[in-house]
Amino acid sequence: MIKRFAIVLAAGKGTRMKSDLYKVLHPVCGKPMVQHIVDQLEQCQIDEMVTIVGHGAEKVKGHLGERTQYALQAEQLGTGHAVMQAEQMLKNKQGITMVVCGDTPLLTRETMDALIEHHESTNAKATILTAYTNEPTGYGRVLRDSAGTVEKIVEQKDASEVEKQVKEINTGTYCFDNETLFEALKRVGNNNTQGEYYLPDVIEILQKDGEIVAAYQTEDFHETIGVNDRVALSQAEKWMKKRINEKWMREGVSFIDPEQTYISPDVTIGKDTTLHPGTVLLGETIIGERCQIGPHTEVKNSKIGDETVVKQSVVHSSLVGNWVAIGPFSHLRPETTLADHVRVGNFVELKKMSMGQGSKASHLSYLGDAEIGASVNVGCGSITVNYDGEKKYLTKIEDGAFIGCNSNLIAPVTVGKGSYVAAGSTITDNVPQESLAIARERQSNKEGYVKKK
Repeated sequence: MIKRFAIVLAAGKGTRMKSDLYKVLHPVCGKPMVQHIVDQLEQCQIDEMVTIVGHGAEKVKGHLGERTQYALQAEQLGTGHAVMQAEQMLKNKQGITMVVCGDTPLLTRETMDALIEHHESTNAKATILTAYTNEPTGYGRVLRDSAGTVEKIVEQKDASEVEKQVKEINTGTYCFDNETLFEALKRVGNNNTQGEYYLPDVIEILQKDGEIVAAYQTEDFHETIGVNDRVALSQAEKWMKKRINEKWMREGVSFIDPEQTYISPDVTIGKDTTLHPGTVLLGETIIGERCQIGPHTEVKNSKIGDETVVKQSVVHSSLVGNWVAIGPFSHLRPETTLADHVRVGNFVELKKMSMGQGSKASHLSYLGDAEIGASVNVGCGSITVNYDGEKKYLTKIEDGAFIGCNSNLIAPVTVGKGSYVAAGSTITDNVPQESLAIARERQSNKEGYVKKK
């Protein structure tokens, strides 16, 4: 089998983005652009991948890790110069090399595979991924002869007025015979308005050498969008969102308003779940079947069980069971675990804690660093006082306990199985099983106080 290589161009700073964040790290649907590309390439059975880094090299490496090799382009002298930085890793290796820009986040594995297959079937030394658009400004134009054969690619800056009328554009994605690519790059010059070494010049060099140069035109221009500024970034976000939402609708998920629903590409959603407007699902979130999510709810890196309702709430890095009700206006912070049939209601904040089956905290409570058993009722205004200014401490509430309204549980403390804490109590000592704890000042009425005052 022919070996497959990939070079990802990710060295540019992205001046037109006007941002301190390097261009390829700008997120689309919650994921950096370059990460979208690497994700898709990994599905194309790539044997070796090299990412060309420059500006923000360490941050790019931090996002991609060991999924790819890296080559540094210390000076940005054009796309041809960028690809040359991978020569040390890939030269003299037989196979096909795909070159992809790190700012084309909408490019799919299916299109990449089709490009490779077309390249192989035509025995070409180079194959260009092209697209047709009525708005070609800013893109390199693909020039063909009368027989339809690709002759060369002309960049927008160097195109004549006639050439600028051409509507078939170069997407910046190519397949090359690997050895031929690096041989031709040595012959690329920088005699152009930018004084740069353009990768598309390889096409004209191969044409003059009598080599086969092919082109594969994708049907979806939007897939090839290159992001150079915030306007293009918003367009990419729009089309990625549309693609993701339509995928899940076809998988049996209901969207009340797809335009107002935002889902990251790594999210998984079960059938017959309904997503209400303002829902945002981020990271590697898993939503079960027959759930109701939203409106105005954010879930990130969390797992939600079947038939669970989450409305007007925030859930981060948490595990939620089946038949759970969350919200409105609840906040589940990281390391929260809710068993089946739990109820978490209005203005309840949870952090690094667990609640057993059937327990509930219906309103206005903070429960942090706590282990709460099954069938526990936590009354309104209750707080686990977990922090002394230096360290966090654990509160334990055992099965069947009842915590009265406005109770403060000063950790470390345990409320035993089946016990009661009277409303308004501040608990500093452990409560034995099946006991009633009362820790509050007895009421004292000063009759006539106001009149005397």
